[in-house]
Amino acid sequence: MRFNNYIITLITITVLLIGQAKAADECFEGTSRAVFKFNMAFDNAILEPIAKGFNKLPEPLKNGAGNFTSNIATLLSIPNHVLQGNLKEAGDASASFLINSTIGIIGLANPAEKLGLKAQKEDVGQTLGSYGVGPGCYFVLPILGPTTARDSIGLIADSFVDPFAHITLREKELFSISGNQFDYLTVKGTSAVDFRADNVVNFDSLEKNSIDLYASFKSLYLQNRENKIKNSNKSEDEWGNLDN
Repeated sequence: MRFNNYIITLITITVLLIGQAKAADECFEGTSRAVFKFNMAFDNAILEPIAKGFNKLPEPLKNGAGNFTSNIATLLSIPNHVLQGNLKEAGDASASFLINSTIGIIGLANPAEKLGLKAQKEDVGQTLGSYGVGPGCYFVLPILGPTTARDSIGLIADSFVDPFAHITLREKELFSISGNQFDYLTVKGTSAVDFRADNVVNFDSLEKNSIDLYASFKSLYLQNRENKIKNSNKSEDEWGNLDN
């Protein structure tokens, strides 16, 4: 019950923040910059070394891990395509997941892409944006990084929409033989490492050439989210091409 009350309180505060800022205004810039500094220290000390080690894995193993986490992410995309009224995309994503989970050996391979089924990643934040909900306040979360009030609500709602979350985070509520919270965190963590590993050079370049690294990350995040809502982002990376 306490957890439910916490969620309701957090959603209420976030809704108020969205109402206060239709554009992605800075509501807590001082705090966000401090959190950003902490995140960069965490990246330099932990995430970047892990990502560089991940890049040294044999190519089939590295690609298999990336394919597996991307396939799992498709489960969140399917209901969001439906909520946005994109039934064709929902069908393509469903077919992609089915093919990769069977012929692709639980998603370790990606035969669906060779058949022209390239599932586009969707989440609740994008769905809210497609309905005209503005980003609201921009701020930075510990470890999770940049976000907005709208995307924070989306992040919470994702766990209720995502089938993978239901059979892991809420395993005791559904099936005694389902996954567990460790499985969920492992997949999410592997996905983050895979993304960081793919962008080692880009991150280094951005850090080296940015006058204000905080502002650069903010601009990249907001631009990428807007592109994703408009379905105009051709890149599959979470933040698009970091060379821009």
